[in-house]
Amino acid sequence: MMTIDPTEPAPEPMHRLRFEEPGPPCRTELPGGTPAWLVSRYADVRQVLCDPRFGRAGLYAPDAPALSGVPELVNDPDLMFNQDGPDHLRLRRTLRRAFTPRAVARWRPWIAAIVEELLDRLEERPRPADAVAEFALPLPVAVISRLMGLDASTGDRLRHWSEHAFSDGTQEGEQVAGVLQEFGAFGAELLAERRRAPGPDLVSRVVAVADEEGGVTEAQLVSLVCGLVVGGHDSTMTMLGNALLCLLGEHRETWPLLGVDEDTAGRVADRLVHLVPLGDDRGSTRYATADVEVGGVTIPAGAIVLADCGMANRDPDVFPPDTLHDLLAPLEAPTLSFGAGPHYCLGAWLARTELQLALHRLAARFPDLRLADPVDATVWRTGTTSRSPRWLRVSW
Repeated sequence: MMTIDPTEPAPEPMHRLRFEEPGPPCRTELPGGTPAWLVSRYADVRQVLCDPRFGRAGLYAPDAPALSGVPELVNDPDLMFNQDGPDHLRLRRTLRRAFTPRAVARWRPWIAAIVEELLDRLEERPRPADAVAEFALPLPVAVISRLMGLDASTGDRLRHWSEHAFSDGTQEGEQVAGVLQEFGAFGAELLAERRRAPGPDLVSRVVAVADEEGGVTEAQLVSLVCGLVVGGHDSTMTMLGNALLCLLGEHRETWPLLGVDEDTAGRVADRLVHLVPLGDDRGSTRYATADVEVGGVTIPAGAIVLADCGMANRDPDVFPPDTLHDLLAPLEAPTLSFGAGPHYCLGAWLARTELQLALHRLAARFPDLRLADPVDATVWRTGTTSRSPRWLRVSW
């Protein structure tokens, strides 16, 4: 974890981040100084994310500038997210039926049972209780552990690996590399174990489909499994922690309504996912393989493109400013928070289901839930590309 400098101003809560007005594509720089093109309007960002001429693999070519000075899972060229074309489709097919809405609907009863079990435990805790340690973290860890057939004792290691897999560059490179090597060894052993003794879990299914498909390297499989392990819980934990801070801190009037029915909780969950980014780094980077016109501007081949989904999600031509922050209003267009196109997040439906069930049942059980500390006193989990409260003391 990054050490917090007491002389630095505290970061703004994620739901209060300010975004510039989106506009035509323009030149910009990545944090390390690499020249890039910024794309920020909703239609333009969707075009970049959906057009196969804007890929990910080109970012990792031998002559490409380094995107990060610290090794991290997100920038592993073997990761499915960083593959394009046939290589990407081959990997994606290993999960083609795993995260469909129909599959997630079948999981809904046992996910709800996990939620209720955690609420039972929370109810017995002395007040104020930590909603992160007791709820926002153990829920997605328990869900991904069940899906992947992991032992419950793996939870602490999952957090340790996540904190390094999604490093924001503030941690020592050698330390991150060492942890990722350990994590990769875990993934390789997990794959070998499932080959020896397959079961009904997701890893066994991935192994079987990949072996049947052919053409998937072991390194790609290890990256795929490791990405599922940490990505399957970190994003949901981040979304849930930030959602609770936003709702209990500044939308208290909405909280009791979440407990009335799941549909209301679902609309609020969708709006929060749309409005509250996972981290301070809002862009999704692509590489232009050809000259492409976007929003009336020609982006040249070989250019790095930063598609700012946060700005696009606030495009006033798509999301009217007067309803943008109405948490009960249905979204006017699909959110870009989960991406779009061939790299659309496979776990989007699962994350939405977990968030909806968590908010609905927590509000139903604790309609008077409240923060024990001011929003501005939040201590943030730092050192990773995602940001959420390190703890969240609540009472009822």
